[in-house]
Amino acid sequence: MLGWVVGGVGTFAVSLVLACMFLQMRCHGVGPPFGRHARPWATFIVLVTALVSTGFGLLVLAASHQAPAALVGVVVPGGLWLTSVSAPRDRLRAGWPTRPLSNLYDAMGEDMQAWCDTRHRAAAEEPQWISGAAQYYYDQVKGRIKDRRALAELCDWRDSIVHKIGIVRLINLDTTPARLHDSLQQHPSTQNLRRYADDELPRLARRLESDAINELDLFLAAVYRLGYHKLLIYPFRPSVHRSPRASSPT
Repeated sequence: MLGWVVGGVGTFAVSLVLACMFLQMRCHGVGPPFGRHARPWATFIVLVTALVSTGFGLLVLAASHQAPAALVGVVVPGGLWLTSVSAPRDRLRAGWPTRPLSNLYDAMGEDMQAWCDTRHRAAAEEPQWISGAAQYYYDQVKGRIKDRRALAELCDWRDSIVHKIGIVRLINLDTTPARLHDSLQQHPSTQNLRRYADDELPRLARRLESDAINELDLFLAAVYRLGYHKLLIYPFRPSVHRSPRASSPT
């Protein structure tokens, strides 16, 4: 009886750790499986996997009558690495083992959207904050990204955002048509824009600002999928709480 308890508890503990590890490996490039929305599904998947692993191990123990044989059950969590984490097109046809994974995938998408929306809203309040946010987030991750293609993609988005917000600033400063035209030609994303009359410049500014904020959304989603989920929100907000000593008159 003691062998059953030791074998079962040991298999469950090891399987729990392995299930967490394999699930995180499987979700790499998608998002963290234990985010706010995804955590319930990730916990459910890990616990069920550990329980199935323990049951399998106890069956082996019953056949072999050797307590260490129960650890054979730890091979079960490896299925999380082999199982595709994706949302099936037809949920009614999805098998019950894949439905929790599909729900986890959707929940991770909600976590990513919430993360991006928070940073989108903070930067969208002022045009200059949009380019500032792109530059800040790029500076935070550029030294840690080893995938050159991913880094180049982020750099391209950053450059496009900064350029477009720079044009918006020129328009707001009532720049000359010649300078505006020259600035538009400095980046491929604006080279093909036609000349705008003076009364159309506000519309051009709104269009460029909208394009920049949309590109910032793509930029943020790419940063999130690369695994950088704990970046501070730009722009930084000073704390509304001050110490009594700091607020007291001098």
